[in-house]
Amino acid sequence: MNLRTLFLLLIVLAIAALAALNWSTLAEPSLVSLGLVSFEAPLGVLMLGLTVLLGVFFVAYVLSLQGTMLLETRRQSKELHAQRELADKAEASRFTDLRAFLESQHQQGQAALLARMDALESHLAARAEQSDNTTAAYVGQLEHQLRRKPGDSPAP
Repeated sequence: MNLRTLFLLLIVLAIAALAALNWSTLAEPSLVSLGLVSFEAPLGVLMLGLTVLLGVFFVAYVLSLQGTMLLETRRQSKELHAQRELADKAEASRFTDLRAFLESQHQQGQAALLARMDALESHLAARAEQSDNTTAAYVGQLEHQLRRKPGDSPAP
């Protein structure tokens, strides 16, 4: 119980104690004037009734205020939940887009790597064939030199 509620409860208890202890004085009839009309009634009971009426009015006002705040809080909570769902969906969409982008980049990189490997393979095959041809030419030249007779003159 907070301090404000405790203070209000003490005031209500003090009013109830004063009314109970002084009931005979409160219930004594006296002349009450409403401006145009005057009548005899117990002024203390009348004032006590007005105080209770004022208390009931303020309690009803506080309850309606609390109800309004609860409804507003609930509405805002629903709005926040809807916004959170939208944000989650947008984030999931961004992740899906990122995944698609990364997959396309991976496929492009893989295609470029395969093209480069094919180019290197064909270059290596050409170099191997060139090396084979060069080796064959050297072997042929050596064979030619070995088969040549020692007295023959070298061909120009």
